[in-house]
Amino acid sequence: MYSTSWCPYCAQARSLLEEKGVAFEEVDVEAAPPARAEMIKKSGRDTVPQIFIGETHVGGCDDLFALESAGRLDSMLTGA
Repeated sequence: MYSTSWCPYCAQARSLLEEKGVAFEEVDVEAAPPARAEMIKKSGRDTVPQIFIGETHVGGCDDLFALESAGRLDSMLTGA
């Protein structure tokens, strides 16, 4: 997940992933400025968070919660 430390949407996405008990890597695009360019190249978006499950771009916080509401997030996280 590409994020910043102060972003409320990043915090919401982080909380959901933590509730799910999944390990995830977080890349702070302010602490590592080249990571922002990498994020934009990979996602086509310039806002945070940008969330990937494996190589699949999920999108932002709203997209992550939409997957959860649709009952599709758990299977994506487990690869089932």
